Order: sequence, then structure tokens, then C-alpha cells
Amino acid sequence: MSEGTIALVTGANKGIGYEIAAGLGAKGSTVGVGARDPQRLEEAVAKLRAAGVDAFGVPLDVTDDASVAAAARLIGDRFGRLDVLVNNAGITGGGPQEPTVVDPAIIRTVVETNVIGVIRVTNALLPLLRRSASPRIVNMSSSVGSLTRQSTPGAESGPIAAAYSPSKTFLNAVTVQYAKELADTNILINAACPGYCATDLNGFRGYRTAEQGAATAIRLATLPDGGPTGSFFEDAGVVPW
Repeated sequence: MSEGTIALVTGANKGIGYEIAAGLGAKGSTVGVGARDPQRLEEAVAKLRAAGVDAFGVPLDVTDDASVAAAARLIGDRFGRLDVLVNNAGITGGGPQEPTVVDPAIIRTVVETNVIGVIRVTNALLPLLRRSASPRIVNMSSSVGSLTRQSTPGAESGPIAAAYSPSKTFLNAVTVQYAKELADTNILINAACPGYCATDLNGFRGYRTAEQGAATAIRLATLPDGGPTGSFFEDAGVVPW
């Protein structure tokens, strides 16, 4: 990635998304900070700029068609292209999520953000990504979406969650489908697991920092041409499906 790279990170006003934005900015990228809350968005952009990042705000609710379309217009009008898209925005949906008692409405809400939101944003930004010399898409997933780990006795697979974990499995599957469709283009798209980070998504119970959790996404966002696509990575390497 060279100077002048334009990136957009959704859900970037805090936590892992913020650290991804900061990391890309430190590498010379101009970073769009996508966020729903106007005040948090403004504060995040100010903090990034104070740290030397060329950041700009992108009001963005990934569940809203009009909001996503407006974000695409904003970036298109200002830059004419997009080089990096990191689909980081996500929710857990709350609980309980044991499959025998989960409210189907929770599942719908989680999938709307974690899967459909990613598709909505990606498709809206694809025309701008196609104008880039080396476009990269990173979908923030989780190892709890790994069916292999979920079904392996003794493996670290997180709590029972009929909404959140399957939403990440769904996202992984969608990522593969994008990679298949875009195989004859220069767009590289991969899924990233940040690990169990201390963020407000989990009540700060994680044992990794948000900065550590951002590392894999930053690496995938800055892959060289000819790098992997349609794969699922964490710090240690490939995550089994």
C-alpha cells in the first residue's frame, strides 16, 4: 500500500474498528471512519487526526440503504475511488442465545447487521473499488464462526450462541462466494478473526487488546497483488472453516 490509498472502515468510532483505522492511517492511508453516532464519529475523527492520521468522517448505518448509498456518494464525490474496505461493524444481539430459547427476532437483527449489512456496503462500494489499482476487502469475522472449531471437543469455541456465531459462519460463506465471483478481477477479499479482544462488544472480558485484534485486518487490507483471496485468517494463520 502506498501513500494516497483511500480506505473505509465501518464501525470505526471505537474498539477494533478504531484501531484498524489508526493502523491503516499510520501506514499512510487516508481513512474514512464509518459510524452511526454523529458525536462518537466526530470524536473518533478528531482523535485520529490528533494522532497524525488523515481521517474523515463517514456517517454510516450498515442496516440502512439510504445511509449506505449516501456514504458511497460521499467517497465517490471526494476521491473517485476506494482502495480498501474493511467491513467491521457488527453486533452480538444480546441474549439469551441458546438455540432452544433464542428469540428469532434476535437472529434476524444480528444477521441484518453482520451479514446483510456487509453485503449492502460491499455492493454499494464495489464500483469505487473497481477503480482502484489494488482493491482489498476485509470482512471482520470470528473464529466462533468456524464449524470445525465449534464441533471439535475441547476447542475454544465461545459460548453457545444461535445468533452471533452462526452469523459469522454465514459471513464466512458469503466471503467465499464473493471471492469466487471476483476471481477474475484484482479484488482480494478475505475474512479476519481478531481474537478475543477486550471491547464493549463483550463487556471488556477479552484478553487481547483492540490494537492486537486489528493486526490481521490491517495485514489483509495491505496484501500485495497476487495475495490470497477467499480465505479466513487470524494472527496464527488460516482458520479452519
